[in-house]
Amino acid sequence: MTRSARSFAAVITTLTVTALLAGCGDSGGSASSAGASSDAGPLTLYNAQHDDLINAMVSGFTEQTGIKVEIRSGDDAELANQIVAEGKASPADVFVTENSPSIDLVGQAGLLAPVEKSTLAQVPSRYSPADGSWVGFAARSTVLAYNSGKLTVGQLPPSLLDLAEPAWKGRFGIAPGGADFQAIVSAVLALRGEDATRTWLTGLKNNAQVYQGNTAVMTAVNQGEIEAGVIYHYYWYKDRAESGANSANVELHYFGNQDPGAFVSVSGAGVIASSDQADEAQQLVAYLTSADGQRRSAESTALEYAVGDGVASADALPPLDGLQAPEVDPGTLNGPKVTELMQEAGLL
Repeated sequence: MTRSARSFAAVITTLTVTALLAGCGDSGGSASSAGASSDAGPLTLYNAQHDDLINAMVSGFTEQTGIKVEIRSGDDAELANQIVAEGKASPADVFVTENSPSIDLVGQAGLLAPVEKSTLAQVPSRYSPADGSWVGFAARSTVLAYNSGKLTVGQLPPSLLDLAEPAWKGRFGIAPGGADFQAIVSAVLALRGEDATRTWLTGLKNNAQVYQGNTAVMTAVNQGEIEAGVIYHYYWYKDRAESGANSANVELHYFGNQDPGAFVSVSGAGVIASSDQADEAQQLVAYLTSADGQRRSAESTALEYAVGDGVASADALPPLDGLQAPEVDPGTLNGPKVTELMQEAGLL
């Protein structure tokens, strides 16, 4: 099941690990230098990321600062809309997402405080919006998962946009209802414009088999139900690391060449402007992007990309710098317009 399929359902986890402030390792940022007391908090974190990733990182923050964090988990759009509805009365102190369009929605509503410059400096600028309203702390690459018994490398489409061609009718799958695929569509919109995106989505409506999530797409590819499917990279890597039950017959095609299909989606972290613990909230965001926080990410079972300067991702992953991803300001991805276009095409 994908994260976007998980109901908010008040999934609340309180991380209560408390440690001495000194001697807990170098964070590479302001989380340790601020000298927070263990009496601070608990912070309320609205979490749209995978639990294995965020729990590993937040545990490190609590160990280093003594600040406890209450995690309330849901999906990207659900939590973003909840924060907007709550407005200045939101109990959230920090919001983290899987994909950037949802945190942009909160930022556009004027509900995010600017991220401290020292925190923004811990991550290459391409992984944060130009306005500094939030900061990237993880990333995932778009890929085409394909059944290696049904397709050869030479038969794979050069571009993600080729899947709209009649030759691909009925042969591949997508999960249009999830935030992951919608983020990919937002990259197509940013890179190719509205008319080309509308044409592409119409082609997908005619050609694609629809599934409820990335794992379901990959499983269908593995079973030979379809030849290929659009997913994010880490679903395959996690399955291979565990048992390979849903990926034994699947390989990944990276489009590269700055194609929209090489889009790297950024997970964002931001401080809620109405937080009454703004200093501690800034410390949490600083920790997520720090050397220690990024190391925790790389060593977790999540197998998403670490984006902090000088921090290597998990050894199993192809280097992020070698993916030839297109340049997209993550703060410009237009989630509401994507929803409109997908509804118009009949994909939502």
